[in-house]
Amino acid sequence: MSKMIVAVDFLEASVNAFLHALSIAKTCKQDLLLVYVDKPTSEGEKFGEKNKDLAKDAEKAFEEMIPKYQAELHENKITYKIRKGKVYKEITAEAKESKASLVVVGTHGASGFEEFFAGSNANKIVSASPCPVITIRGGIDIKRPLSRIVFPVDSTLETRQKATIVGYMAKCHDAEVYILKMYRSKVKDLRQNVDLYASQVSRHFEKEGVRHQVDGVDADNLANAAIDYAKMIDANLIAIMTQQESGTSNLWMGPFAHQTVNHSPVPVLSVHPKETLAAGLGF
Repeated sequence: MSKMIVAVDFLEASVNAFLHALSIAKTCKQDLLLVYVDKPTSEGEKFGEKNKDLAKDAEKAFEEMIPKYQAELHENKITYKIRKGKVYKEITAEAKESKASLVVVGTHGASGFEEFFAGSNANKIVSASPCPVITIRGGIDIKRPLSRIVFPVDSTLETRQKATIVGYMAKCHDAEVYILKMYRSKVKDLRQNVDLYASQVSRHFEKEGVRHQVDGVDADNLANAAIDYAKMIDANLIAIMTQQESGTSNLWMGPFAHQTVNHSPVPVLSVHPKETLAAGLGF
């Protein structure tokens, strides 16, 4: 991992996301690229911004903001870029062009970023991003270091694929991973799959020297169960796959991911499943 992107609109939620990203970048020794998206004038008019040069305002704000935090990254750099267009399209395009390792976005924007960050629209960047995304709702305490990560395991093969990035982040922060076996069905074969996958993830973390423990819960609603468990152990992060089980079918950005991103008071790391699965853990 070498570069992280943070979507910034200078409102409270995105500043909160920036400070979270700064903490991660410092610990994991990554560069930070701050991206502001200047929306087309016709859209800006909706928010009374017709006569404002938002791009110039953003440039000035970045020039004042970056020197205040650059020293915290030591040898790594904080830079910025201003793009124009649809927010989620420009953020994901920049992530692809920059070969970013991670995108960090704040939810509950109130003006220029509102149509993207608010409510279900927050899923656009998670679905379209070429790399993992951390979404952070407004009001989350930014001062806590990353110490506990919830790793939900369901009965899908893809559930294990997030182990690589979770293990990396856990090792950077000396965090503990809580492997949460989530049983949605009473069907024996499905429950055995959950047990098997959790065991494989546990062995992977043992090999990588990642501190972890295993727990389990029966859940009618996977998102609520994961969130409740994260609250119970005072976790700093929930790691999910964007493709999760729903009844007998898998859905891209399915209900579990959608609900978790939109409702979690804890930052959420969303990882896309790979198109092909290798043997073993399928990394």
